Amino acid sequence: MSSEEESPVAQSALSVQRGAGVPSTCGQSVLQDAMSLTPLDSTEDRVQPFPRSPQLQRRSAKAAPPTQEQLSQRVEELQAQKTKTEARIQSLKKRRADLATRTDVMKQQIHAQFEAMRAVLKQDEQAVIETLDIDMKRTREMLGQVLKTWNQHLHQLSRTISITQQAVKDTRTAAPGGQMEDKNEIINLQKSDGAEENIRLDEERFEKLVQMLSSVCKELRAQLQRKNLLLDLLPAVVDPQTCHPQLNATSDGKGLFYRAACSSPEHPLKFDQVCCGLGSAPLCSGQGYWEVDVRCCSSWAVGVAYERLERKGRDKGSKLGRNRNSWCVEYRNEKLLAWHNDRNMVCHWVGVGRSRLSRVGMWVQFDKGQLVFFDAETMSVLHSFSAVMTTVFDRAHHQFTEPLYPAVRFIKPDAQEWPNHMEFCHRTLPL
Repeated sequence: MSSEEESPVAQSALSVQRGAGVPSTCGQSVLQDAMSLTPLDSTEDRVQPFPRSPQLQRRSAKAAPPTQEQLSQRVEELQAQKTKTEARIQSLKKRRADLATRTDVMKQQIHAQFEAMRAVLKQDEQAVIETLDIDMKRTREMLGQVLKTWNQHLHQLSRTISITQQAVKDTRTAAPGGQMEDKNEIINLQKSDGAEENIRLDEERFEKLVQMLSSVCKELRAQLQRKNLLLDLLPAVVDPQTCHPQLNATSDGKGLFYRAACSSPEHPLKFDQVCCGLGSAPLCSGQGYWEVDVRCCSSWAVGVAYERLERKGRDKGSKLGRNRNSWCVEYRNEKLLAWHNDRNMVCHWVGVGRSRLSRVGMWVQFDKGQLVFFDAETMSVLHSFSAVMTTVFDRAHHQFTEPLYPAVRFIKPDAQEWPNHMEFCHRTLPL
């Protein structure tokens, strides 16, 4: 190869060698390095400057095309999912179709029950009306008999007057026997005059009946109102880990007894100074209803509380209604008060003046922030806490933000012994 035909790289290497006076060995090494470079259009395998990273290798593995076996398996899985989805859709369609049928059946059953109640009321109404008609007919017959007797007496008097007048005209007197007979008849009718005043309807009996029906109507109205609440009845069970050491839970967990001596060991969740206890199951959403039997307790507090209610000490943070974490109604010294956030309000109790409350009902609408206390016997509202009915400043106090636990407290009354027993009611609609 001539010098004119040398590559440009070789010519540049020679020019550098001549101009710079570098030894020939160095020029030859540079030339060899230049000649050893791989052309860009070479068909040989290219050498990577560094090995691939693990992430790049994973991407390459994922990007690899699936095999025929993998594709077949994937198709089978999709077919199985499709079959399950179709079966699920058919099941939902069937449930939707059955929903209307079941609703109609339930409506018919409810309608039949109310029709039976109306039939009983109609039958009882008819029986009472028939009794009233019988009494009216009997009284009318007695009055008719008396009226007939008086009509006969009037006829006799008219006849006697007529005879007497005729006798006066004839200047004759009536026979002594006839006069005596008329007098006797008049006297006998006068004696029967007092008995006529006793002929009347049995009004006293029917007044009692009206009062009884009024009482039944009030009780029925209360029971009909109560049935909706009992449908939301939550079976509360006492959590023994939260009860004061002097409180004992019954074997079924429904009731609490007070004992003078401590009967349970200390626990971080226990109330150590205030005789309180909480239920084990909270209400987190929706609505629920609890009932507490307080007949065997002389002073008490019944309500709901957050779990973070303080358990230690005797300050306001651990007493029901004396803080923002609890709501209650409290009966002490013959007074019934509703407490929350250390404020109290007198309850509108229609039973003031009678013995005492027997059962207290608590109805919670968690999402609406509403809590209503009832007299569970008459279903009269004792007090209502509501976020809607309060001012803006107090509204946050009644907007429930945590699960609510049923809570009870035994209160030591003034100049009396400690109360004994309270119990959560679990019964449903009365039979």
